[in-house]
Amino acid sequence: MRIALSQLTTGPEPGKNLALIEEWTSRAADAGADVVVFPEASMACFGTPLAPLAEPLDGPWAGKVRAIAEAAGITVVAGMFTPASDGRVTNTLLATGRGVEATYDKIHLYDAFGFAESDTVAAGSQVVTIDVQGVRLGLATCYDVRFPELFRAHADAGATATLLAASWGAGPGKVDQWELLVRARALDATLWVAAAGQADPAAGGVAATGTAPTGVGYSMIVGPDGTVRDRLGAGPELLMTEVDADEVAEVRAKIPVLANRRLGT
Repeated sequence: MRIALSQLTTGPEPGKNLALIEEWTSRAADAGADVVVFPEASMACFGTPLAPLAEPLDGPWAGKVRAIAEAAGITVVAGMFTPASDGRVTNTLLATGRGVEATYDKIHLYDAFGFAESDTVAAGSQVVTIDVQGVRLGLATCYDVRFPELFRAHADAGATATLLAASWGAGPGKVDQWELLVRARALDATLWVAAAGQADPAAGGVAATGTAPTGVGYSMIVGPDGTVRDRLGAGPELLMTEVDADEVAEVRAKIPVLANRRLGT
């Protein structure tokens, strides 16, 4: 399976971000990708008032993403915001196209490093996987990467890989933490992790202000043995990668951590 990681910088206007998604989906499809993963907050960057722009899944923004996926003949995974029942929003991953239609609501909210995502975002509760061409893929969002149980739940559900969309917060040591955590989660669950983050706004000439997590770049693909197979730098770029389902079985035969578990099973 060929997966494209679309490391871009989204702004506060959902319409302009749709144009970026359309452009980068076309690029991924032309390169032969089966799936293209966009970052968390693809609809609008953090630091933007979210409630006024959140839309239901049958609204125009999600509808346009579906049309983009259909036109390109590819599965698109992109972060958006949907209304929650209590006036907050839900941080939602929409997966659509090529026979796939699913959503994942971010379970673990980023109440850390001086930012309180839960002030404006309601947490999800359901583990979600999708099947693309017979390959099962788990869905996760940003701060979820600090919680190994979600990635093990993907593996228990039969996933070969987790698609991780992020808008990682900047700060001292945060890029190192990002790589460490992505690699650890791949090794914890012995699956591939395809991690697509927002590019560092500064790399594109945009000055970030405030404490909102607006991205650091460094999207990467990590194998089920925890090794980085490919990665990007800070700026906007598209990363194409191959995910080998057979390698997952091989690694799990050598390192049977899932079978050897004694807690949390």
